[in-house]
Amino acid sequence: MFSLEPIQTLKIREFRYLMTGRFFLVLSFRMLATLMGWWIYQLTHDPFAIGIIGLSEVIPAVSTALYAGHVIDNSEKKRLLLICNYAYVFLIALLAIPAFYGHDSLHLDNRHITYFIYAIIFFTGFCRAFLGPIIPSMIPKIVPRETLPNAITLNQGTFLTASVTGHALGGFMIHWIDISGTVLVVVGLMIFSSVFFWMLNKHHPEIKEKEINVLQSMREGIAYIYKTKEILGALCLDMFAVLFGGAVAMIPVYATDILKVGSEGFGLLNAASDIGSMCIIAFLAFVPLRKNQGKILLFAVAGFGLCIIGFGLSKLYWLSFGLLMLSGMLDGISVVIRGTIVQLKTPEYIRGRVLSVNSIFIMSSNEMGQFESGVAAKLLGVVRSVVFGGTMTLLVALIVGTTVPKLRKMKY
Repeated sequence: MFSLEPIQTLKIREFRYLMTGRFFLVLSFRMLATLMGWWIYQLTHDPFAIGIIGLSEVIPAVSTALYAGHVIDNSEKKRLLLICNYAYVFLIALLAIPAFYGHDSLHLDNRHITYFIYAIIFFTGFCRAFLGPIIPSMIPKIVPRETLPNAITLNQGTFLTASVTGHALGGFMIHWIDISGTVLVVVGLMIFSSVFFWMLNKHHPEIKEKEINVLQSMREGIAYIYKTKEILGALCLDMFAVLFGGAVAMIPVYATDILKVGSEGFGLLNAASDIGSMCIIAFLAFVPLRKNQGKILLFAVAGFGLCIIGFGLSKLYWLSFGLLMLSGMLDGISVVIRGTIVQLKTPEYIRGRVLSVNSIFIMSSNEMGQFESGVAAKLLGVVRSVVFGGTMTLLVALIVGTTVPKLRKMKY
């Protein structure tokens, strides 16, 4: 009799390659985000300048995301993943120019280096639009549907483990080998991640048509999310909560001027929320949420807002660390529930487009949240801007909970 065991073994191996590659890729991204926040603040000493980092990336990423979803659904995914990976490598390698030669050999002042960094981040936004949805869109093709929730949890666990390691390691690397050395480490990790992506199987599109109307294809993705209220509610909740609750963007300011803990303390503080997320996702891998997931999602977002308010008011390093860690645990619950809803409610043929719209919400919340934090800090002051953001997050949870009953009653 024909046995499926060899096929299942190959699929498990391929899933491991995908997760390992993603680990090192996310590790490099988080180190880069830590580096950019610290570097820009040291060049400008202006919280608003940190916000411009997010704006520089989100404009190209969001404007390209719908088209990226169409391309992902109608392309061979392994090839596209590698192209985007190496494009990122090339762009980040360019940051070595100002890092090594900016002030001395090229005689660039801080303002010119800052503009150069913004330009590089702008072009990485186009790569981000494709890279964000590709890996999640490959997971359902590799693992069986009955194990998909566990695979999604493991995927999020991989992401958060890499994230916490990258944030902390980024701070330590800046302290040990300075900005220039950290840039080289980031580039090396991106190249290393591609080694595992080369080991993946080719994943061709589910439906191959002779002629594809791009605009109609993109509209299908938007229309599907709009009519699936559970997905729409979860994405809106996450977008607005993180948009207003983006206290992490101001951590370089807190570490330098309020808590006065330097680059080492900055790295740990920057990793605190991811440590919390990693712990809760490890817990959820063994004790999954089995009922009332919609209500749990709403309470988690409200609790996240309270933690951000507490962090904004704190003047003690370890209290700030603990509040960020708790906020990460609540955010981790939100991420698992939202990710599972999106994957289980989306059919294969449209998954790339739905995940691209999902990436618009994520990028809008994270990168625009960074920009919003910079603007609010400029207008209100750093502390009041963080407290305002946490308060708005509480309000968002209340509004979504009362206006989207399908999400509130959601179970899977």
